[in-house]
Amino acid sequence: MRAVKVVIVGGGIGGCALALALHAAGITDIEVREAADGVRELGVGINVLPHAMRELDELGVADQVAAVAVATSELSYHNRFGQMIWLEPRGLAAGYRWPQLSVHRGALLSVLHGEAMRRLGDGRFHYSSRVEADDLENLDGDVIVACDGVHSALRPLVAPAEGPPLWNGVTMWRGTTIAEPFLGGRRMIMAGVLAHRVVIYPIRDLADGSQLINWVAEVRKEDGRPMPRQDWDATVDVVEPLRLFDSFRFDWLNVPSLIERAEEILCYPMVDREPLTTWRHGRMTLLGDAAHPMYPVGSNGASQAIVDARVLARELRLRPDLSEALAAYEAQRLPATAAVVLANRRAGPERSMEIVAERAPNGFERLADVISHDELVTIAAEYKLTAGFDPAMLNDRPSLSVS
Repeated sequence: MRAVKVVIVGGGIGGCALALALHAAGITDIEVREAADGVRELGVGINVLPHAMRELDELGVADQVAAVAVATSELSYHNRFGQMIWLEPRGLAAGYRWPQLSVHRGALLSVLHGEAMRRLGDGRFHYSSRVEADDLENLDGDVIVACDGVHSALRPLVAPAEGPPLWNGVTMWRGTTIAEPFLGGRRMIMAGVLAHRVVIYPIRDLADGSQLINWVAEVRKEDGRPMPRQDWDATVDVVEPLRLFDSFRFDWLNVPSLIERAEEILCYPMVDREPLTTWRHGRMTLLGDAAHPMYPVGSNGASQAIVDARVLARELRLRPDLSEALAAYEAQRLPATAAVVLANRRAGPERSMEIVAERAPNGFERLADVISHDELVTIAAEYKLTAGFDPAMLNDRPSLSVS
């Protein structure tokens, strides 16, 4: 095996997953450069889908993630009146060999970062170490991987005329609230349409029987593009989301109550970027949100970054030439993730909610009069194939582990 040094720019979920994947593949000369002065457990809930959980399992951290997460076993879609459009099993209940886990983003990062530090040694992580495009030529590494997110400082080397992320006009309010379990305590729900909807799921079981519930409330307020200036960590007042979602009071869940009782509320624009034709610039490539930021539809952002990490580590380990390895990684992951970005713009698997709202804006008496079961099945199945987590395909495909 040739000696390879990899410099990872960004110590978030994608960067830490890559560090673990490289180490597991036998590449141990790794530096992680993180702009922040340390790893902070910021953000709210995310989902780690079975295709990413397979990779975390093979990296030996799945049990640690599961210990701070909720294993989601059901997903349901509803209209704005709370009427159910679609219900499907998820994770192990759907026949996958790996679960779907709903977890606080900070808790997932803590697990990945902690294990990467233990395996690599804390001397491999450098904080307050921002890397700009002009710094690239001075980095001491055979391969540079930009894992520095949607506002990547290195992506402009690949797409110099791109400009800021593209905003679709949707504003997202996000928070977590301690509440009693709803619908069995293992279900993820979505209600409404992309222009006015909620996404809600539990991310932690608490000792007293309650749960930490993650919620996202989304409204299209403007036409979008370009994105307005945004403080990504700023908390906002409860008044506006509470007013906009006052009608989302269902027999099985009181959404305004969740919003009102949140400890804090964060506000983000829903953004993505156009898929690129290449991620490479010399010895540098992109990974995760730096490569393919996507709308948070279908719960795929973090999961795709974890798969990126495993594919890149495998190619760097097995290919005799580094340029060939970067090309092979890009050939596998760029078209696959571009398809997800574009599918998410069309509402992804949640397209069924859009269709029902168009055909029955005032609700329905019989769902079958609005949309057929076969149409619903097809929408759900097509997205799983696009995003790489069709159950049979995932269960049967060869491992990405080098050994």
